[in-house]
Amino acid sequence: MSIKADCHLHSSFSGDSKAPMPEMIDKGISLGLETMCFTEHNDFDYPNTEEGPGSIFLLNTDSYLYDILRCRAKYEGKMRVLFGVELGLQPHLADRDEDFTSAYDFDFVIGSTHLCRGMDPYYPEYFEKFSSEEEAIRAYFAETLENLKCHDDYDVLGHLDYIVRVAPSKDKNYSYDKYKDAIDPILELLVHSGKGLELNTGSFRYGLRQPHPCTDILRRYHELGGEIITVGSDAHKAQDVGSYLDLASEILQLCGFKYYTTSCNFLYSLSSKLNVFLHQLAKQRIRCP
Repeated sequence: MSIKADCHLHSSFSGDSKAPMPEMIDKGISLGLETMCFTEHNDFDYPNTEEGPGSIFLLNTDSYLYDILRCRAKYEGKMRVLFGVELGLQPHLADRDEDFTSAYDFDFVIGSTHLCRGMDPYYPEYFEKFSSEEEAIRAYFAETLENLKCHDDYDVLGHLDYIVRVAPSKDKNYSYDKYKDAIDPILELLVHSGKGLELNTGSFRYGLRQPHPCTDILRRYHELGGEIITVGSDAHKAQDVGSYLDLASEILQLCGFKYYTTSCNFLYSLSSKLNVFLHQLAKQRIRCP
């Protein structure tokens, strides 16, 4: 069964995207998607860089919500448009992030680690601060664990091993087994907290061989009892909406999952045409609009 929901999308309301929201929705309709959840960036205390001020990742939430409502009206009956956000987690921001998410009725909240020790691994300077690539990656996983210990205001963890996308050797020297001692505590915390894990297909557009997180991590999450999986393309351009979702479906089934989840407590079968609606999936903590 094809996945019909893309739950990680960035339009022009994110500082690193110029894509108009209607253009992205039109692309989703052409692909046969049924649900699109926009998850615009909001990263408090993002540092200034050569590319611009960190404030570009502060979301104008009121304007964003206005456009979401306009698109819901425009595409009613054609596309289910959801109001989400991707929070850039940092340990010291827990209270501020909670105040932010409490102020708006978001359908879906992705919690992501974009910074480690105040630095974005996207920039080579991050890796130069460590004696080895492995040390830099381990620091990132340690920061992710600390973020999750401090935060409860998210629904799923986004692109768990994002750092591999920007590492100097990318995934050449990376495997779950190599870092399982750092990754398992993250997965165990997600399961015990009733939080979900995102399968992010954006990795394939960066030349990686596996999704975020890699298949062995997905399989381990399932072994530990994890059931809440969302799927997102992490598209910042209309042309990337829905990319590799068919591959994601195959990967999830190979890892033992029978369902994927969207916001609003919808659980979709991966193995049949049956779509099961769960009114109360307490572990998910995702609200219906």
